[in-house]
Amino acid sequence: MATITPQELKTKVGQHLGTSEWVLVDQDMINKFADATGDHQFIHVDEEKAKLTPFGGTIAHGFLTLSLIPMLGQKTDAPKIEGIKMGVNYGGNKVRFLAPVRSGKRVRSHVKLLELDEKRPGQWQQTNEITVEIEGEEKPALIAEWITQFFV
Repeated sequence: MATITPQELKTKVGQHLGTSEWVLVDQDMINKFADATGDHQFIHVDEEKAKLTPFGGTIAHGFLTLSLIPMLGQKTDAPKIEGIKMGVNYGGNKVRFLAPVRSGKRVRSHVKLLELDEKRPGQWQQTNEITVEIEGEEKPALIAEWITQFFV
């Protein structure tokens, strides 16, 4: 796996950093997310009732798709940061849910670096545009401007 220093990463602002592996979003994952969040709306968990909707079956929660960003980030081909001690989610500037992820579909992320600033010595704030693509579909599931901080 390729590595990069924060200073080298800063030269890549505005560039595509990487694409993740495909990840399957199946009914078991959707049901577990429903249990964890208490969101058991029928379009997520009732396969028979959901067949009668325009979706034609169950769909993942938008927040489930959003919550896959850290896992997808671990499965990306983007270079890893040298000497990183830890990283934390800092928040998002915007999130748009553009298309539903149907149960049984695979998703992957594309990451573009928007900003990178050293807040304090060894503490960096990174803003990425993350697009979560749905395999075989024209519209992405979501586009998020997501902020993380990492420490070296």
